[in-house]
Amino acid sequence: MIDSVDADMNRIFTVWHDTVRTRDLAGTAALYAERAVLETPLALAVYPERNSGLVVGRDAILTFFEDSIRKFPSDLAQWYRTGVYFVNGKQLTWEYPRVAPAGDQVDLMEMMDIDDGQIVSHGVYWGWHGVKLLAGALAAADARASR
Repeated sequence: MIDSVDADMNRIFTVWHDTVRTRDLAGTAALYAERAVLETPLALAVYPERNSGLVVGRDAILTFFEDSIRKFPSDLAQWYRTGVYFVNGKQLTWEYPRVAPAGDQVDLMEMMDIDDGQIVSHGVYWGWHGVKLLAGALAAADARASR
């Protein structure tokens, strides 16, 4: 049993990163359970009218990824990570550190709950550098919403 859990964690750690980096968004979304929940402050910038950082369901998560790329076409991240991840039962976590080989990038922590080989809950926690970059997008979204 432990081997299959570890294999799922390793697969998600590897495939999630690879599909996001290459913008295979359908491949990324396929890793999520049908009723998965994604929580990220980026959702506030992509969908300011919702006033929520929650994205619920695999289809909505795919649409969110697509809308994020349309709204923010330039990468905020180099997608550099060290290759280290942590597993605690059914949780998987890793970091995209601020300091990367080509300079600073958005600093993120990815925390996922995995069940039956699929992501059921995914929290994205932004560090100070990422929040600083996101603040401009959130302010612009607020200005548009108040017009």
